[in-house]
Amino acid sequence: MKKTVLLGVTGSIAAYKILDLIEKLKAAKLEVFVVMTKSATKMIPASKFEKASGNPVAVELFEKDFDWQITLKEKKVAHVTLADKADVMVIAPATANIIAKLASGIADDFLTTTALATTAPIIICPAMNTNMWNNPATMQNIAKLKSLGFLIIEPTSGMLACGYEGRGRLMEVEEIKCEIIKTISYTNALIGQRVLVTSGATIEKIDDVRYITNRSSGKMGTAIAEECYKQGADVLLIRAKNSQTPRYLIKEELFATTQELFELIKKNIKNYDYIYHAAAVGDFFVKNPKGGKISSKSGLTLQLHKQIKIINQIKKLNPKIHLIAFKAEFSQSEKKLKEAAIKKLHESKADAIIANDISKKNSGFESDMNEVFIVRSKNIKHLPRATKTDLAKKIVTFLNQL
Repeated sequence: MKKTVLLGVTGSIAAYKILDLIEKLKAAKLEVFVVMTKSATKMIPASKFEKASGNPVAVELFEKDFDWQITLKEKKVAHVTLADKADVMVIAPATANIIAKLASGIADDFLTTTALATTAPIIICPAMNTNMWNNPATMQNIAKLKSLGFLIIEPTSGMLACGYEGRGRLMEVEEIKCEIIKTISYTNALIGQRVLVTSGATIEKIDDVRYITNRSSGKMGTAIAEECYKQGADVLLIRAKNSQTPRYLIKEELFATTQELFELIKKNIKNYDYIYHAAAVGDFFVKNPKGGKISSKSGLTLQLHKQIKIINQIKKLNPKIHLIAFKAEFSQSEKKLKEAAIKKLHESKADAIIANDISKKNSGFESDMNEVFIVRSKNIKHLPRATKTDLAKKIVTFLNQL
């Protein structure tokens, strides 16, 4: 049976791009129904969306021939019937106005009443002027929608239709399509499982102003946390303060230093079944960091000491937890990378090590892409270069049988 995508189109100039999205969704064998706001019909005629989707387009909450007696007799309300069909609802492009309405629970047209009535996951794809996107009211509304469980596919930067250059462009249609398919195809494989994920880079003080750190963005760890969350797990993300934030309402605790990270792990680890230790923990700390701000008028010598290896402490804290840890190497051959991962597997008593070479261009640290090896005691699985989101799904799916 075909899965159904309910597409809400609002009055943004980017509405024309949704015709291409419908074509891609139809090619993926998905059923598509479209709901348009009245403003959207001023941009693109509803007839074009009817032709593209092969289904009638809903615009008016009450058609001219609406008869309340027929509704009572048949027990069918159009927006509720459509809401019930949806396996996922996508609002693209989403204007600042529709975002504000949804954040406030306003239901005054066909689109907003349908959004309020559906129990399917809802994906919001904003598109607007960069100043409108950055307006504190919009940011507050986006945060509210995240807290309500909406998935936000944030806009990209570039030249906008209004002549401004900045953030506000609708995410690429291909990316939206991929997110829709992922949302529809998610499983509940991790329902009942408790998963702890660490993510991002630690910092160590030099003085009260400066610190040493590494280039980790936290994107891989956050992607792991999101994937576990989508598969139904109870997730706690322990992440660095400046690292990638999750798109879902996932429980979080924040750290800065290695010691803060270690204390949060110790506090929580006995309550979880799995830990994905993806945080990039610095190998050194500064001995006797100075208070205040050290003068820059003269040279400075730092004395660095080896940092605690948190990975080697995890199984001591909770011997029953399934430990999946990350091992980053720099400019190593595939053979050396695997050997380092196997050594770490035994040292830490981990159930799996995710190893990658962070020297590769456009991969690993700071990048949206990665290439990894999943190293276990009995086998090694190679995952070719892909987005960190895609890799997270493959890693979690492969390892959830531990």
